[in-house]
Amino acid sequence: MITDIDAKLLEKIADLTGKPVGAFNIRKDSGCEARQSTEHIEITPKTDKPGIEIRIKDGTRDEVCHIPVIISKSGLSEMVYNDFFVGDNCDVEIIAGCGIHNSGCDESRHDGVHTFYIGKNSRVHYAEKHYGEVTDGETGKNVMNPQTIVYLGEGSTMQMDTVQIRGIDSTKRFTKFVCEAGSEVVVTERLLTHGKQIAESDMEIQLNGKDAKGRVISRSVAQDQSEQVFYPRMVGNAECFGHVQCDSIIMGDARIKSIPAIEALCPDAQLVHEAAIGKIAGDQLLKLETLGLTHEEAEETILKGFLA
Repeated sequence: MITDIDAKLLEKIADLTGKPVGAFNIRKDSGCEARQSTEHIEITPKTDKPGIEIRIKDGTRDEVCHIPVIISKSGLSEMVYNDFFVGDNCDVEIIAGCGIHNSGCDESRHDGVHTFYIGKNSRVHYAEKHYGEVTDGETGKNVMNPQTIVYLGEGSTMQMDTVQIRGIDSTKRFTKFVCEAGSEVVVTERLLTHGKQIAESDMEIQLNGKDAKGRVISRSVAQDQSEQVFYPRMVGNAECFGHVQCDSIIMGDARIKSIPAIEALCPDAQLVHEAAIGKIAGDQLLKLETLGLTHEEAEETILKGFLA
């Protein structure tokens, strides 16, 4: 059953995406708030552990599946397992993410494991956004530890976009791709930490088949006393191509550690990595300030453009 609040949320999602809401599962405070399957996308609850199974039929195209998680209780901690089975020759979009509103003094925590089994010649766009909010004066912590594991079939592609801008006190992310012949993965990660927040991202891409391709683009900003660690690894086990790019802006007393790694186990593997950490260029700030922006407004404008 869909409540009035859920209906408004779904209408807003449709407005933002420009597409009708298809299959969805709304999880709130460790329970199912609403669920809907379609003719081509079936969502069922797991029977052995918390979580759901999403099964997408062969040939499904131009459909969207939403699986948001909402935590509104302070002190709630959960572990969820979601499995996605995408058939052959599909073209679908999956939108996930977690929002925590912590109005108390206890830690609220969401840990999730998303495992994808993608068939042959399919295309999947997977978007994941994390947001945390703490009421003024409260001391509760927001913690998220997502894991994403993807098995890409021959000739399939996955574009994965992850965003976490402020609000999450601690996060440890693990991402792994296993790519077969002719498959391609593009991961775009955007992250902003502030205060004393800590963020770690551990990523591994295994290029196992001929002509498999992998690309990682990470952009992050660390402010105040926050800390970030990014450890992406690209492994070429066949004739393949991989590229890892990490760009970070450091501010205040923050700390950033970027450790891109490439490993070739085949003489025909072509792998490249780049990493850069630095502060905002003074001439960029000066140019915006001459246009009438304050120093703080100029910084904010640059950061928005960098993380766009």
